[in-house]
Amino acid sequence: MSGAITNLSTENFESEINSANQPILVDFWAEWCGPCKMIAPILEEIADEQEGVIKIAKVDVDNAPELAQKFEIMSIPTLIVFNNGEPAKRLVGAQGKHQLLDALSEFI
Repeated sequence: MSGAITNLSTENFESEINSANQPILVDFWAEWCGPCKMIAPILEEIADEQEGVIKIAKVDVDNAPELAQKFEIMSIPTLIVFNNGEPAKRLVGAQGKHQLLDALSEFI
């Protein structure tokens, strides 16, 4: 897998988001979340296919509750696209690859 998915934590979140030279899709997820597990392979495919265009990252809400609270994550998976360091789009719930690519079309 060439387009690696970055794991974000409270410690590296701000620096990763603010230093990105491309949009970042952040997946707020948890190990126990069934829909999160369903969407994970789709995100890996997108990370590979869109490498250099959009970056994919993950935040485990159980390990980073401060970030979940900061971005008002009420249900998971929640995907937030950050562009130029700012939240630009929010998607809630598991979606298929074509739906995700459609939703991300303005960034890729």
